[in-house]
Amino acid sequence: MRYQFDFSSVVDYWPSFLHGTLMTLQLTVIATVVGLAIGVLCAIGRRSQVRLAQLVCGAYVEVVRNTPFLVQIFFIFFGLSSVGLRLPIFTAAILAMVVNVAAYSAEIVRAGMDSIHPGQIEAAESLGMSTPQIYWYVILRPALERVYPALTSQFILMMLSSSVTSQIAAEELTAIANTIQSDTFRSFETYIIVALLYLALSILLRIGFWGFGLVIFPRRRKLGTPL
Repeated sequence: MRYQFDFSSVVDYWPSFLHGTLMTLQLTVIATVVGLAIGVLCAIGRRSQVRLAQLVCGAYVEVVRNTPFLVQIFFIFFGLSSVGLRLPIFTAAILAMVVNVAAYSAEIVRAGMDSIHPGQIEAAESLGMSTPQIYWYVILRPALERVYPALTSQFILMMLSSSVTSQIAAEELTAIANTIQSDTFRSFETYIIVALLYLALSILLRIGFWGFGLVIFPRRRKLGTPL
């Protein structure tokens, strides 16, 4: 059986591919920024002396990390709508991605915080630094620097997982590809293009995170430590 490749009919849909790519990038950027902020708060909560904060943050992280992303999306989009809270497709997709990436980021950041030697915290306390100052200058910033590569990998995985949002008709790259292949009956060519676009997005994000790391972590840049 010989298959004749024909990309001409698929390439004509380049505006749709571009729209899906930009939508995927938009979902990823918003989920990354908001998810990291929530993840940091959860990491602090899990290390807090307040028992309730530990339990709530711990339960959230464990539930999200031990359930499929697809189930989480369906719960937010279909489950909430069944009780009268119907969210727009884009909002539901963003919310699901934020909830997911925040839980994984929380564990990564917590691991970074746990790596800070207690002696550094005691030294900061002896200098009269306040708790917020200790968390920012002694714990959080060094912790984020140490786990930055793991965080960026998680964010790129989240970008690739955004394809699951096509199940609720979010117009990201995979959903656009599904529509194009059903119109052209050129599934092989369509998904080859989509795979290349995802690969390009992954490389673009890695370069972007690398450059951003050089800016926010000048010590590593001066020491020549890879990010």
